[in-house]
Amino acid sequence: MAIRELRDSDEARQFLLQGLCLQRSVRPVAGSVTAILEWCSELASEGTPLLPLCFVADVGHLSFGTSDEEEAAPEHGENKKTPRGGFEASLIRGYEDYVLGKLFSDSSFERGADALVQYSGGRDRAKGLAFLLTQMAERSQCGGVILSPGVIRELQRLPPEEVLREAWQSLAGEPSPLLVDVLRELVEAIRNCGNVLGPEDVFELEHGTALAGFGQRVALRQLLRASAHFAESFPQQPTRNPSRLMEVATHLEDEDTYPVGGFTSISNRGSIESLLHSQLAYMETDPDLRPDLFDVFFLRGELLYYSRDENQFFRRRRTLLISLFPDLAKTRVKDAGLPCQRIILTLALLHAAVSQLIEWLSEESLVFEFVFVDDAGKQLENERELIATVFRDQILNGTVVLTDCPGEDLAQRAEDRARTSLCHLMTVSQHDLSFELKNAFLTRLIVDSPQPRLGIDEDPAESIEADSTNDCWSETASTISQQLA
Repeated sequence: MAIRELRDSDEARQFLLQGLCLQRSVRPVAGSVTAILEWCSELASEGTPLLPLCFVADVGHLSFGTSDEEEAAPEHGENKKTPRGGFEASLIRGYEDYVLGKLFSDSSFERGADALVQYSGGRDRAKGLAFLLTQMAERSQCGGVILSPGVIRELQRLPPEEVLREAWQSLAGEPSPLLVDVLRELVEAIRNCGNVLGPEDVFELEHGTALAGFGQRVALRQLLRASAHFAESFPQQPTRNPSRLMEVATHLEDEDTYPVGGFTSISNRGSIESLLHSQLAYMETDPDLRPDLFDVFFLRGELLYYSRDENQFFRRRRTLLISLFPDLAKTRVKDAGLPCQRIILTLALLHAAVSQLIEWLSEESLVFEFVFVDDAGKQLENERELIATVFRDQILNGTVVLTDCPGEDLAQRAEDRARTSLCHLMTVSQHDLSFELKNAFLTRLIVDSPQPRLGIDEDPAESIEADSTNDCWSETASTISQQLA
């Protein structure tokens, strides 16, 4: 990935203006110049290498749509009539086929573009588009040009019509050699790239964290990558531990009981909703003829109803209390041999385990309660925000809950949950914490060293043997998910 630095203002102006005229998704019009320059200014102000304006404009138009003023470009067979200056026809055709064609067929770009449309405000959309373009350039290993943002600001101060007129005049002259080289590299890079956006890029765009601070974004991406790595070690089906299962005597709520089967027969008992429509023929419309046969059959219990199979499908109720203690703030350290901070790996382990349990136990009624013990809610404020981000959908449907609790009430909270569901209490701390629980199970995760230690119920906490420190985290995540299943 070669990145050029363009210091000459005249060459930079030529690079920008000629690229403006080469956009292919829509015809260049004065009405779109202001937005395109704003997108480029957002990229340049962050020090990001700038790709040709035609690519920036086409990605923006494909993401946000076009206005009534912008006329769609001709079909591929008519593109030879579109002005291209001194640029080779093969280069322009390659840009259309391999770059724009790839964007039209790439599902990751489609999801990213759909997420951008949800952003409100011109500045947020510009920042979101800058993030999308930056991630596409990094993933495809495509270089760009670093130039002074002042060149773009000079163009922004001119009327859009004058900028477009100057751009057409520049295109009529000699093509910019730098623009030709960068455009050729862009075609080759996008052509050889898989998906133009990674799963973590799409996640950030859809959850709005693309606009967040740099530090929080880096932490989120590291968490998602580590979680995906841990998930690779999980088995297809869990190996259930019968000793950690129990039947809980509970009054099942309505959402936990489902009738199965359809109408199987006809009987003389049922609700009015199950009444055969043919029975309505016994009703008389004349009030003087009442009581009618319908009234008589109703009193004798001789009306006919559809009968449903009364078998019931029961879901087991499970509650997992994941208690996070304040001393986890001291795990914001990066140990040798680990890809990121220990606290990030801890959150990634919990995210991978919870996500896998939701998939394995989809037929059960699950609640995962992240409990911040004592003042952990303040000590781990950034971590709480990360948990809320990665479990946003689960929080909305009630599967994941974030709460606070004093340390002395934690055991009682677990006992209360155990009265109505199968309850597991999981402590996450730098210390080996133990609680006396009669009706709930206890799992202890200790992260006081580069290798986590795991304790099940009353067993001593030990590190799981693995080939490397990073593999130890993966095996621990797999073991936790299987123990809780």
